[in-house]
Amino acid sequence: MPTRLYRFHCVGPGGDAIFDLRGRRLPTLAQVRAHADRVALAHMEAGEADWTRWFVDVHDDRGRRTLVRAFTAVRLRPDPLPRDA
Repeated sequence: MPTRLYRFHCVGPGGDAIFDLRGRRLPTLAQVRAHADRVALAHMEAGEADWTRWFVDVHDDRGRRTLVRAFTAVRLRPDPLPRDA
């Protein structure tokens, strides 16, 4: 199954951002969404910031927006991020 490179940028209020310079290759949009949830959870668990106005802004390898996922929409704890992500 072919994969496409996606970048999972995290954007917050006031222009705060955490840019994904490496990206991740995934074959389906369902996996893109699941990975976006893992990215949001990893950031929320790593710090005590107010994450309520943050979102994951996913772009494909051509720079097109593929998905926007609010941190507050992440309800369940999916599998942890792999070490190489």
